[in-house]
Amino acid sequence: MNWLFLILAIVGEVIGTSALKASEGFTKFAPTALSMTAFAITLYLFALALRTIPVGIAYAIWAGLGIIFISVIGIVIFKQSLDAPALIGIAMILGGVVVINLFSSSVSH
Repeated sequence: MNWLFLILAIVGEVIGTSALKASEGFTKFAPTALSMTAFAITLYLFALALRTIPVGIAYAIWAGLGIIFISVIGIVIFKQSLDAPALIGIAMILGGVVVINLFSSSVSH
């Protein structure tokens, strides 16, 4: 169940960050409210996930997957572009998340 909390926290973080971008510096009410609500829910879910998932592992997965999903949203929704070094760096982050999940004895599924 705690892995589900972590997944939902990642989804909430992606929603919150996307809404934060759309809020244009907190000048638009609806995206601002969505961002704050999503971040509050995200922190609660992340705290629940930390009951059994080691904090370093949970944070690495949360941050790594968040970076990847936000990068895709930036490209697709906000029409931003990423150059080759940015894509290589994101691929390295993804590789780190995969290594942690497949090979670390700190992760208990």
